[in-house]
Amino acid sequence: MSKFGVIVSNRSFFPDHLVLTARKKLLDCLEKWGHSYITLSPDDTFMGETMTYDEALKCAELFRKHATEIDGIIVCLPNFGEETGVADAIKKSGLDCPILIQACDDDFDKLQLENRRDAFCGKLSLCNNLRQQGIKYTLTSRHTCTVDGDEFKKDVEYFSKVCAVVKALRNARIAQIGARVMPFRTVRYSEKLLQRSGITIETEDFSEIMADINEITDAEVIEAKISEIREYGNVLEGISREKLEKQAKLVIAVENWMDAHHCDASAIQCWDSVEANYGCAMCLVMSMMGQKGRPSACETDIMGAVSMLALLNASGIPPIYQDWNNNYKNEPDKCINVHCSNYPACAFKDKPEIGELDILATTLGREVSFGALKGRVRPSDMTFLKVSTDDVNGVIRCYLGEGEFTDDPLPTFGGVAVCRVPRLNELMHYVAKEGYEHHVALCQAKCADVLEEALGNYMGWQVYRHN
Repeated sequence: MSKFGVIVSNRSFFPDHLVLTARKKLLDCLEKWGHSYITLSPDDTFMGETMTYDEALKCAELFRKHATEIDGIIVCLPNFGEETGVADAIKKSGLDCPILIQACDDDFDKLQLENRRDAFCGKLSLCNNLRQQGIKYTLTSRHTCTVDGDEFKKDVEYFSKVCAVVKALRNARIAQIGARVMPFRTVRYSEKLLQRSGITIETEDFSEIMADINEITDAEVIEAKISEIREYGNVLEGISREKLEKQAKLVIAVENWMDAHHCDASAIQCWDSVEANYGCAMCLVMSMMGQKGRPSACETDIMGAVSMLALLNASGIPPIYQDWNNNYKNEPDKCINVHCSNYPACAFKDKPEIGELDILATTLGREVSFGALKGRVRPSDMTFLKVSTDDVNGVIRCYLGEGEFTDDPLPTFGGVAVCRVPRLNELMHYVAKEGYEHHVALCQAKCADVLEEALGNYMGWQVYRHN
């Protein structure tokens, strides 16, 4: 849940009771819906309002004091409001966070002087002033609404997720563990463009992880991690104790490194250095981190990790990383998505099997390929997202949309799914024409609206929404 800075505005010749009742209802509802708030009190200003320039300065000072706590700002217009006071308060606060503009409904039978609001008009004036000052904002689904209705409750839920995505990305620390696999030029990216959006990349050579593994000798810690692995999935019959211990140490070492460097997500060189030089697959550790809210993308695809982190905060559900991989029969709106896989356990229809890599094991050898998760992705709603850095044009861009994971028959192996996306062929034309990567991040919920607002309006990235 979010902590909001709340601004309740006023225009002096409108009735005071409209401000008092709207403010109380709004604050009560935010608490009831699980959120908290920072706002002026009636001891700070008349009725806790922000109207005059002096009141705007008080509001700005309050918000500055709590800048690290505030996820977003909600502006309430019980009446027309004083647009300059609101705009000044936000500008002077120095906050650069999402802003939701709410304006109260007039009742048709209460348009007389003692009850009239005119917030319908005041909202236009406020938005004009915000735009003049270069302040970005979000609108409620309907131009005016009540502060205690289900409609506004949904607006706040949506806005809270927008705030979560923006906050996560603007402060993100993402690990790149291992070098890019030489032929995978598709996962190239610009660290400098990401840094301008607040995203820091922390790199580590896998040899350092190997050194950390050699330092792990506590038998009790190792045994606890082995038990966690056995509980996490169904370990394939015949897997030796040695292989389980290797996996346990790898999980411990990578998790410890992520903790030590305060990283939120990762992209890892999952083949073939770790198999050749350490003797197991990387999928399991990536899956277990994803299940715990630290998404991990395959093949050092940093932009995949960025995409997954955005999806996680937009939906609250651990995302997965796949290839757009095969056509599905002759059904143009369906395709097969697969990967080795490193999906979080919650993504599967049933408890996943933990076995050996399938395709890669044919060249690397089965003896060094233990640690891949296998199973069918459970049927559900789905949102897809792929973020990419366009170095030539100096921008970050992405495409996104919604579909579903289906329960259609699928006679193949690995981490598998059938996806249905309306007008899939047009999407593939767009992806190919624009030169996007073959990887895609997906979550098992519908949250494209949140992503479009967060990434386009607030992050300032170029967004293509597939409808």
